[in-house]
Amino acid sequence: MQIPVFHDDQHGTAIITAAGLINATYLTNRTFNNMKIVVNGAGAAAIACIGLLIAIGADSKNIILCDTKGVVYKGRQEGMNQWKELYAADTNLRTLSETIKDADVLLGLSTKGAITKAMVASMAANPIIFAMANPDPEITPEEVKTVRGDAIIATGRSDYNNQVNNVMGFPYIFRGALDVRATTINQDMKIAAARALAELARQPVPDEVYKAYAGKKMSFGPDYIIPVPFDPRLITTIPIAVAKAAIDSGVAKISTFNIHKYKKELESRLNPTSHYMNLLLEKIHASPLQKIVFAEGEEEEVIMAAIMMRDASYAIPILVGRSDKIFATLERMRLKDDLAGITIMNAAVNPNLDQYIEKLYTRLQRTGYLHRDCARLVKSNRNIFSACMIACGEADCMVTGITQSYYNNLEDIMKIMGAKENNRILGYSIMISKEHNIIIADNSISEIPNEHDLVEITLQTASIAKNMGMNPRAALLSFSTFGNPIRENTNRIREAIKILDSMKLDFEYDGEMSAEVALNPNLRNLYQFCRLSGPANVLIMPGMHSAKISTQLLQELAGGIFIGPIISGLQYPVQILQMGISASEIIKFATFACIDSINNKVI
Repeated sequence: MQIPVFHDDQHGTAIITAAGLINATYLTNRTFNNMKIVVNGAGAAAIACIGLLIAIGADSKNIILCDTKGVVYKGRQEGMNQWKELYAADTNLRTLSETIKDADVLLGLSTKGAITKAMVASMAANPIIFAMANPDPEITPEEVKTVRGDAIIATGRSDYNNQVNNVMGFPYIFRGALDVRATTINQDMKIAAARALAELARQPVPDEVYKAYAGKKMSFGPDYIIPVPFDPRLITTIPIAVAKAAIDSGVAKISTFNIHKYKKELESRLNPTSHYMNLLLEKIHASPLQKIVFAEGEEEEVIMAAIMMRDASYAIPILVGRSDKIFATLERMRLKDDLAGITIMNAAVNPNLDQYIEKLYTRLQRTGYLHRDCARLVKSNRNIFSACMIACGEADCMVTGITQSYYNNLEDIMKIMGAKENNRILGYSIMISKEHNIIIADNSISEIPNEHDLVEITLQTASIAKNMGMNPRAALLSFSTFGNPIRENTNRIREAIKILDSMKLDFEYDGEMSAEVALNPNLRNLYQFCRLSGPANVLIMPGMHSAKISTQLLQELAGGIFIGPIISGLQYPVQILQMGISASEIIKFATFACIDSINNKVI
């Protein structure tokens, strides 16, 4: 057949097993070619595992296969077949107990209770035990630990660490094979999938995975040698490795392959935000790397975000914090990373402190601050120290916010910078779906904007929409629609429309109108004079209270996918995070900070 065929119970098990063994051998300082491997169970899955391990580098002379009759050895007659014959060992050993003695690796693909504590106790130092019988393993992790505390253990059960679960393989292997029109799934593709899985387990685990597993912390080590089934990175990792291997080995009908483009396509299928974020990341990749300051550099999620940005070549990260604290956090996270390519800056000990202090004092000296006050702020406040770095040209942009409230962070930052020329400081959020994107502003700065504020917010947000590739259709929202009912508080919105009318603008806008009229074409058709040619994609809110509440309601109850609030209009590129967000969310805000920096330099 000229189509890919894949037996999941055989080859799926082999691939996940191989991935786990790659990492277990690494952690125990072993190599495939000199390990003694015992495989108990001689069915299709066991035969597939042996074949793949040999292809990866295991020596067939060091592998002994056992079944219910004992060791599968050369010359045995009982219970043999052509597949067992292929891996029959030249040995005098005849029982599983004899064979396991001093073994480095034990793979169980048999039945519950087939392996005893005594067998495990006789294995080599730091034994690797994969007890994969289902529904119950050959020996439980609890039983192993009573005799071998140095063992690395995997099972087929989801309630134990290191689950060998085929679901991490076949959907993504087929995705990669089909996307390059592979005619088969060959050994090279299986090896590529196993190596990609193994490498993924060594990467920092995103917060989405923790949430899926009730906050259980995972990091590469004896209890985490295989990724978990709900890791969203599987869809963008395994297919790429498989597709590339198919092309390289000549079984794909597609000969040219753009890995970067393919990864973006996979991400977009998974998450509607990915398409927009990928556009920003493409711009980042096409520009010189920006130096980005992470003001809360001692926090776990911040460190993880910095590492991920460095590894993806998105930016040059700078962590503000104390080196000993940062490396202690790394140790606690069980991340083996020397932070090469990441700079650590201590706000209390820095050669540029005097310059930063003078910069801050120049700005605050007529607002009641003494020189010593400014010195204390720069040395003790990481937000101010980080903002001074940008203001003095030592860095390009910054992010902060996961350890204190949004407005406390904003207050700190405003001590060193104000609004960019011809801009106002505002916050906006982007709601993203497969059908369309909607920008909501101002949802973080202007509490009750007057008509002039509303005009500025509309103009600036429309400009943001244009930069996103949208044709702005701005609706100035209210609880009333075109004078019904008339209330004093809606006059400022109507006055704002009059001011906008006098400007002869090149985008659509109208108001005041309710949100349902702005978004529902059937309701909007009741007002034939409405200037919007389609649903509004820019929603200008009448006040911060309604903006904040509506955004949060949409996000929590309607399942909307949001990015924001994003700050626009600051003198220097800064983004303020929401407290407690994940590393992947931090990267989104860091991306906006980098884009602001790049755009500022182009201007």
